Amino acid sequence: MTVIELRGAPGEFTVSDGECVALAGPPGLLPLLALFEAAAPGRLLLEGTDTGRLTEPERALLRGRRIGLLLRRPVLLPHRTAEENLLLAQVYARTPRAGRRAAARAALEAVGLGHRAAALPGALSDGERQCLALARALVNRPALLLCEEPTAGLDPAAAGTVLDHLDRLHGEGRTVLLLTRDRAAADRAGRTVRLPDGETAGAVVV
Repeated sequence: MTVIELRGAPGEFTVSDGECVALAGPPGLLPLLALFEAAAPGRLLLEGTDTGRLTEPERALLRGRRIGLLLRRPVLLPHRTAEENLLLAQVYARTPRAGRRAAARAALEAVGLGHRAAALPGALSDGERQCLALARALVNRPALLLCEEPTAGLDPAAAGTVLDHLDRLHGEGRTVLLLTRDRAAADRAGRTVRLPDGETAGAVVV
């Protein structure tokens, strides 16, 4: 099954269920792929849904439920614990109340932060904060894990930990799309797609 598909400007590519793909291309890809803006004049489909036909609130709800977003710089609520950050992510996605805490704990355990559930983000290392952001991206069981330069600014050990988690998640069947120009991160992907800067009718697949 195709999870995400882009047709037209700024290029064309597809990512199938269970793939790990590295994508390099022009600036502005993240807002487009994360549904912060409509894919005009192109066409972006997420699990077959033409996102260009959705209103902004509909795109926001779809993003919260079906896209797990891991940003270059994690945006975490500083006065909420690690677990509370994950609980709020579920509130925003309108997931049922029952099971939220269990899902938060499971996501923290998945990235090695089960013992840090009560910690505030400021008490975590840079690598732990990125792992917390990864847990938040996972907590709603998204169809697509969309990562923007997930190792930027991390020391080699922390970067390796984040990439190891992504490798394991892909091995478990998660669909991962890496927006990155970092060779070490791209080398972990099953394939690399490079969209030329500017409008194009196609993409270079390596």
